[in-house]
Amino acid sequence: MVIKHWFESLANRAVALVVVVIVLSALTVTIVGALLSRGELEQQATNQVVTIARLVASELDEKLASRLKILNHVAQSFTMDAQVFESRARVLLQQQTALEHLFDGLYLIDSNGRVMAEFPEEYGLIGQDVSQRDYFRDAGNFNTPVISEPYLSLYRDTPAIMIAAPVFNHSHRFIGMIGGALMLEGEQFMQEFARVRIGETGYLSIATRAGTTLAHGGTGEVMVPVRIENPVLRDAMSGFEGTKSSKSKDGSAVIVSVQQMAQVPWFVAAVWPTREAFAPMTRTADAFVWTLLAVIAVMAPVALFVFRRLMRPLTTLGDEINERHLGVRTTPVSVAGGREIRHVAQIFNTVMDERDEVLGSLAEREAFFRSLTQSAPIGIIQTDVLGRIEFVNPAYEQLIGRPASDLQHSYLGNSIYPPDREQALSGWQKSLQQHEVFRGRLRLLSRNDEQLIWGDVMTSVIETPDKALGTITVVRDITRELETETALREEQQRAEHILGVLQEGVLMIDVEGQIRYANQAACQFLGGGFRGDCVQVNFFEQAVIRDAERELGRSDFLGADDMDSLYVTLRNSAGEVFDIDLTMLHVRKGTADERMVFVLRDDSERRREEERLSWEATHDSLTQLANRRAFTAELVKCLGESPRQKARSVLILIDLDYFKPVNDEGGHLLGDDLLKQLAELFMASVRQSDTVARLGGDEFGIILPACGLDHAKALAEKIRVGVEALRIEQDGRSFGVTASIGVTEMTAQDSGTREVVSRADEGTYIAKSRGRNMAIVVPAPPDVEEPDVS
Repeated sequence: MVIKHWFESLANRAVALVVVVIVLSALTVTIVGALLSRGELEQQATNQVVTIARLVASELDEKLASRLKILNHVAQSFTMDAQVFESRARVLLQQQTALEHLFDGLYLIDSNGRVMAEFPEEYGLIGQDVSQRDYFRDAGNFNTPVISEPYLSLYRDTPAIMIAAPVFNHSHRFIGMIGGALMLEGEQFMQEFARVRIGETGYLSIATRAGTTLAHGGTGEVMVPVRIENPVLRDAMSGFEGTKSSKSKDGSAVIVSVQQMAQVPWFVAAVWPTREAFAPMTRTADAFVWTLLAVIAVMAPVALFVFRRLMRPLTTLGDEINERHLGVRTTPVSVAGGREIRHVAQIFNTVMDERDEVLGSLAEREAFFRSLTQSAPIGIIQTDVLGRIEFVNPAYEQLIGRPASDLQHSYLGNSIYPPDREQALSGWQKSLQQHEVFRGRLRLLSRNDEQLIWGDVMTSVIETPDKALGTITVVRDITRELETETALREEQQRAEHILGVLQEGVLMIDVEGQIRYANQAACQFLGGGFRGDCVQVNFFEQAVIRDAERELGRSDFLGADDMDSLYVTLRNSAGEVFDIDLTMLHVRKGTADERMVFVLRDDSERRREEERLSWEATHDSLTQLANRRAFTAELVKCLGESPRQKARSVLILIDLDYFKPVNDEGGHLLGDDLLKQLAELFMASVRQSDTVARLGGDEFGIILPACGLDHAKALAEKIRVGVEALRIEQDGRSFGVTASIGVTEMTAQDSGTREVVSRADEGTYIAKSRGRNMAIVVPAPPDVEEPDVS
């Protein structure tokens, strides 16, 4: 009973039959296969892979060496002056027709890394800066031809290698280089080697020891990392050369032979799947197959008879399912036959019930979708995979002025302005093939095909897990927006033109200090190489701004309010210093895209004028000494510091004797000359911290801070002797004066400048009353001693 129950299952009966066939076949194959040897075949396959790897590596080395040699020979023929090299770059490159067949691109580059000429010129790389490329630095630094590591070129990021040779002038000085580019995806020899096949599925792979794939005959990949999980390739990157067995990416066994190259740090890997390498064994397997066929020929009729009887209930179930699908049958299919067939019938009935529910739900969703699109304010179009319109909403009808009946089953591209049609169709096909969202701005035709409407278009694919069903496109009318943008752009250009001719520097920076806009005047303030364009440089790295107290940095301006007429100095990277009247305004303060606008006015002339006026207000124009105002201010300051000084400050007043006869007899010009020489005498006699002033016509004052009376008396006597000795000759006559000098100390008890000046003035009166030409010390209170005559 147990065995009978087990055989009620169709699967169990089939398994029993298959097991019998497999056992018989496997037994036969095992006996025959044991008689064969595969050792010799393995050695033959290994030798073939090694030979191909060596031949390819040798030929690739030879091709690279020949190109390097030819390129270096051409570079040596360019020996000339740097200016001649730059001026004739294009002509020189056009003459190298022989090189055009050896490289995908040819370039002449100057010593600063700028591309001067190229072939073909369609690449559009003239003027590009390649100074940061490794091949340029290696050729310039080592003065030798180089073969570069693979890199992404500036032309559409195309993978390439560069063979470069330095060019020298007659003094063997580096003036540039000639480079030949080989596109890894081009038609040069790299892809020729990649297309070499070993058998039917074996291939070659060329890679660098740094781990970059240059060509891959199996996958066609370029510029991808080498699969380091493969131990043979990992060893090859370390210099291994030889043949090993390994596993491919899909886990199948392969024979890998690695050959290192001599010209460059690359290696060639020849890969041959083991299953193909041992394909000759199939001749032996034919015997196995014939044996197996004989067994099957005997067992097939029996198995066919048995399975037909087993499948009869399944045939009946298939007919009922077909009737249910066509709608002929509305009742569930009958549940009969083996256990599996009954299970399938039950599942089908369940699925059909669920399908009916899903169809009802889909109908409800479609009604909801159509209701939603009917009221949408933007145009919505649904197309099939060929681009034929299946549905449009009223907003799109109104947008282009055509009813849905005219648009139904027409191609979506017919509504697009012809010059934009190719771009639109290309984007639509790319969206459909790559399952991406296409976005673009296109012009649409109105009903009369005369008025153009600008639309912002977005297309997405309608798809199931198995296939694409069509596309859904959304169109928004942006005609007025573009008109507004054009007007704003024109206004911006006018504003930039006005700012460009202003003498004031105007610049706008972001929160990091990067300059986003600057007129020419602002760039001139930064000096150096920024006379023309200083956008994208960091303002605070190129300029140091200081006010009267400290240096102002980026954080100081970010945290401050708007500034108006802040007087600062600006030192640029060239060492130039400007006096600046600075205004700073915040734009969108506190947001992520905050900007700061700086207005820089050169304030040097005004400040020089202020300094001149300030100096004239405090100095005597004849003698260049301080005037009475500056003298009084310094005296007040000195009196205030008296209590804190260890030595007392001293005031000296000087009144010239017999100065009027000099003016009357020698003239005012002679008198002025005498006063100037006396001023020079006084300045030469005092310290740098002392103050010498002209208080009147022939009256002078000297303030000696923290001097002490003894030193002041000696200084007064020195000045008196110097004045007496000073003589001026005119018309055979000698003119001169003497000085009556009053000296007094300043004390903390002095109530003000008048008290101190009165004591010193008293000394000058005493000197004049005693015959002039002497210095009198008037003691400060509370001293009551008689005046000391010296």
